[in-house]
Amino acid sequence: MRIGQGYDLHRLEAGYPLILGGITVPHDKGMVGHSDADVLSHAITDALLGAVALGNIGLLFPDTDPAYKGADSLVLLKEAWRRVQSTGYTIVNIDSTIVAQQPKLNPYIDTIRLRLAETLEIAVEQISVKAKTNEKVGPEGREEAISVQAVVLLQESLPG
Repeated sequence: MRIGQGYDLHRLEAGYPLILGGITVPHDKGMVGHSDADVLSHAITDALLGAVALGNIGLLFPDTDPAYKGADSLVLLKEAWRRVQSTGYTIVNIDSTIVAQQPKLNPYIDTIRLRLAETLEIAVEQISVKAKTNEKVGPEGREEAISVQAVVLLQESLPG
């Protein structure tokens, strides 16, 4: 068994889409980043890579590489997962927490979980996504940023 932990934070600004787990969430602000700035997918990517000591998203898909400008973070997640699978591990479960004062995310959670499950080719029951406010404290609470913490449990694949 291997455990991986991931974290990411992106700044919010008007004029950008708000993408979480591959789903565009209606909001007057979106996240700024080199790729599509999907903070949830980034945190899960880092958790997966960390569990098998393959580095992090910035090493695999550097923000200095123009090839990743505006990239779909689910494509990056899928590639990272392919690399993790090649080490002989499968996902037991993923648990994640999105910290955002606004917008309210509970109406989108099931769709996000389904999209992530499809991307990783696992059961939706293996993915937990929770949304929390920061009680108006810190950059998330002031609606300046959204952050995500993610944990993944991997199990060595059985031969055959």
